[in-house]
Amino acid sequence: MTGIDLEKIKATLLADVAKSDTPQDVLRSPAFKNMYSQIGKLEPSERAAFGKAVNDVKVAVEAAVHQKMTDLEDKDVNTLDVTAPWDVNAGAPQLLSTSQGTQHPLTREIEEVVDIFTRMGFAAVESRQIDDDFHMFGALNFPENHPARDGYDTFRTEEGFIPPAHTSTMQHRILKDGKDALKHDEPIAAVSYGRVFRNEDVDATHEHTFYQVEGVFVSDDATLGQMLGTLRSFFETYYGQAVKIKTQPAYFPFVEPGLEFAIEKPAALGGKPGDWLEMLGCGMIHPNVLKMAGIDPTKYRGFAWGGGVERLVMLKYGIEDLRHFESGKLAFLRKFV
Repeated sequence: MTGIDLEKIKATLLADVAKSDTPQDVLRSPAFKNMYSQIGKLEPSERAAFGKAVNDVKVAVEAAVHQKMTDLEDKDVNTLDVTAPWDVNAGAPQLLSTSQGTQHPLTREIEEVVDIFTRMGFAAVESRQIDDDFHMFGALNFPENHPARDGYDTFRTEEGFIPPAHTSTMQHRILKDGKDALKHDEPIAAVSYGRVFRNEDVDATHEHTFYQVEGVFVSDDATLGQMLGTLRSFFETYYGQAVKIKTQPAYFPFVEPGLEFAIEKPAALGGKPGDWLEMLGCGMIHPNVLKMAGIDPTKYRGFAWGGGVERLVMLKYGIEDLRHFESGKLAFLRKFV
């Protein structure tokens, strides 16, 4: 058995949470990595029990962090008797203090992402927050029985409309609106961005509501090489440093071939060689998708990609929990003022 005293480590971490004004930082303590690294050093018969004990420590610390952040938030809440005469509240000026509002970090980062792509020559189109089955699935080569169409994966209204599960819902419109440009030897180049909705269980890495950015490019000579160069240029601009990239095959109904695109986590962001992070899905637009938009796939070809904005921002700022973005907690939001 390892000589690590888990109870002592837990007590130290909980004490750090209690005295910190930024308790979420404790979740990035090297103590967690050290504890998990011990599991592989144990005999196989001991690993399960020790791993469970380590997870119990993490759960306890996460609960303490959540409670401390709630307590910090409550400190900022002042109550006014809105039914009382003004002078009743005027005697406590600290209750009346206000502060200037700021952009939500996701709004700010989406603007930066869109700005990078528009400087590359892409038009920007905001996605919808309600759409139909055709634009969500039919126009994108999804088979009738594809699991994404199932109610377990996609929200639907009683009338059958869909809060989009991906910004790809705009792809058919972008292709149709841009096909006349192809006749004048001009490419279709656009990014769509906006809020999307998935029937997900919420945890530190999953949300039912989040943001995506998708790109579409079509010309008579589009290639995978052009796509990879475009994406590398975007990531290097967004993170302000050179990045290594790699791809591996993946299946998406609307592209062929389809790829998962990953970057090596930059050292400046805490990465090390071989620490690869999947950032988005991409590939060459499927001929059926081009045909649906009235574009001849024997004359034109294109590429597309799409990924979550939160994943970009979490890596950029070292944010450990996706739920912070939708929490409305001022203690978190003030970090971006």
